[in-house]
Amino acid sequence: MALIASRSPMDIPILEIQNLTKHYAEVKAVDGISFAIQRGTCFGLLGPNGAGKTTTMEVIEGIIPETFGDILYKGAPRGESFTQEVGIQLQNTELPLFLTVEETLESFRNLYTQRANKKSLIAACRLEEILKRDNRKISGGQKQRLLLAMALANDPDLIFLDEPTTGLDPQARRHLWEIVENLKKGGTTVVLTTHYMEEAQNLCDEIAIMDHGHIIATGKTNTLLDAHCKGASITLPGTSIDSGTAPLSTPWFRLSDGRISIQTEDLDATLRELVAMNIDLSRIVVSPQTLEDLFLKLTGKALRN
Repeated sequence: MALIASRSPMDIPILEIQNLTKHYAEVKAVDGISFAIQRGTCFGLLGPNGAGKTTTMEVIEGIIPETFGDILYKGAPRGESFTQEVGIQLQNTELPLFLTVEETLESFRNLYTQRANKKSLIAACRLEEILKRDNRKISGGQKQRLLLAMALANDPDLIFLDEPTTGLDPQARRHLWEIVENLKKGGTTVVLTTHYMEEAQNLCDEIAIMDHGHIIATGKTNTLLDAHCKGASITLPGTSIDSGTAPLSTPWFRLSDGRISIQTEDLDATLRELVAMNIDLSRIVVSPQTLEDLFLKLTGKALRN
């Protein structure tokens, strides 16, 4: 009889999703998805609005029940340890009124038996200057840093971040990126949903792309780009190509802001074709293909509506 070597705890994915399904009366919000997340990594769940990302997160977090499927935490079904060892930053959260930032953070720390060091938590999320400020008097970026600190109040092994930088200015967004990078360095596993391709490309070690409740691609970011996006991306003003223009031999997409995106594996041939069609190339932008291009190729639409 063959002997099967047992895996050490560190070899077991911190989170494993098996055939997860969530059906409502007339909608299959999540339809039989499976993936695994390794410890100490950042896993990105990407998809357009309505793809099933937030529903997937809420089912895994235990906020809503699954219709079918298995959710394993550290190799076993979720139990009390899951509740105590994970942190959650929801997409929309109202802060307690009439409390200061410090009082709010201390209240959340007191909900857990295992607590993050308060001083380290304040420093990690850059809250020093606003500790005595009323929650109603902090900016959007400061609120997001406080919400992240609240999600880290129990020093979690696994943290869920549902579009944590939506609506933030570029500087505030990059501050949160630094915090996430430091979490990974400290061994915390991060599950992230985002509408920002640059964010996913910078932070995520692996991604899963969802559309209509299904996962249509999953894997390491660079591996997916190498497999699907080997060429270049050409971007043109939206007026460059219209319904009266002769069709291109290379597929193209109209982005939400009206611009035209062309993905090609033969840049020279595509440029010659555009010149032959008398397309105005004075405002052309040529760049290596990114996650945005990968998403366009796999779903036929941009991630951000």
